[in-house]
Amino acid sequence: MTPSSTEDSDVLVIGGGAAGLSLAHRLTEDGAATVTLVEPPDGPLRPAERTWCYWGAGVDGLEEAVSGSWSVLRLHGTDGRPVTVGPAPFTYRMVRSADFERMVHGHLDRTGRGRLLRATVESVRGVPGGAEVRCTLPEGRSLTLHARRVFDSRPLPGLPPARTRLLQHFRGWFVRTGTDRFDPAVADLMDFRVPQPAHGLAFGYVLPLAPDRALVEYTEFSRTVLSTRAYESALGHYCREILGLGELTAERTEQGVIPMTDARFPRRAGAAVFRIGTAGGATRPATGYTFAAVQRHSRAIAATLRDGHGNVPAPHGRRALAMDAVLLRALDTGRIDGPAFFTALFRRIPAERLLRFLDGTTSPWEEWGIGLRTPVRPMLRTAVEVPFLPRRSEPGALTGGSGR
Repeated sequence: MTPSSTEDSDVLVIGGGAAGLSLAHRLTEDGAATVTLVEPPDGPLRPAERTWCYWGAGVDGLEEAVSGSWSVLRLHGTDGRPVTVGPAPFTYRMVRSADFERMVHGHLDRTGRGRLLRATVESVRGVPGGAEVRCTLPEGRSLTLHARRVFDSRPLPGLPPARTRLLQHFRGWFVRTGTDRFDPAVADLMDFRVPQPAHGLAFGYVLPLAPDRALVEYTEFSRTVLSTRAYESALGHYCREILGLGELTAERTEQGVIPMTDARFPRRAGAAVFRIGTAGGATRPATGYTFAAVQRHSRAIAATLRDGHGNVPAPHGRRALAMDAVLLRALDTGRIDGPAFFTALFRRIPAERLLRFLDGTTSPWEEWGIGLRTPVRPMLRTAVEVPFLPRRSEPGALTGGSGR
């Protein structure tokens, strides 16, 4: 019979992705609680290395893990015309998962307020005074953990009922070119010169790391993912025919799927069990960006625990989610042209204000002004329609992956 043991902890964080690592980091940094971070051991449950991107201003405590930063952003419309903006005081920042993991693990070790446990979580259930987590250690021994609060970042088995579901799915190459082809100061967020699908939208995405190195991705917002062969074909076309990179070597690849949905994600799985990350609704429905929201949410949770409050705040406000529901529906129905919509936003709205809007931190007055610069009639028609649409379940829906 496999031996078992029991341990007590103040706070348990399950999962070593962006949400789990971020919350463990903020809780121990803030002194809000002592933390046990439970990550899966090496094997099929550990996700592949990936990158996360966000825009930030000033010092945010993540500098050690940031591997790239850009102060100039660019879009290309379907007509080929570029829109170049400087979003100061924001910069666009890249974090590689391996660097972020090393930073957080080192922080847990140095502060003495947290510890890392490699184990496979088998079950989580509420018990009097907190929650119980049953794990299996790499050597096969069973371990039961008790904690006052548990924060679970593992993906849900399926998406909750929703009125609109799109997927942001992508594949990227870390390329090295034979000659200098990139401007390391400029990040291309959306390049709509790629062929557009019959439903949804597609764009290229380029983050230069050096004059001869960059992360180049092909991304779609649509209802279904592509085959690997189709992604590779689209990437090859983008690199050679549109970017004109010439001879290149793809040194590494990454691929991901992010849900873009107005589903209502359950933030609790019990009196003392909370969901975080994509599973807890941190992904911004209309953009797929998650990392910045995870940072804000982690800081808010740390403040809540430090102040002794029982309620954990939501990662996004109701107003932002309502606007996203309208935009998702308008994109899905084809009432607005996706490439034209996003290109116009960057052409007409100051970049700093637009990035705050995409992060959900603008005021109602700013949002009203932005709304007047969108296709008003189709957006109003959609806004009237959305509250009356039924929410439907979709068995086997995808719930996450590598992300922004």
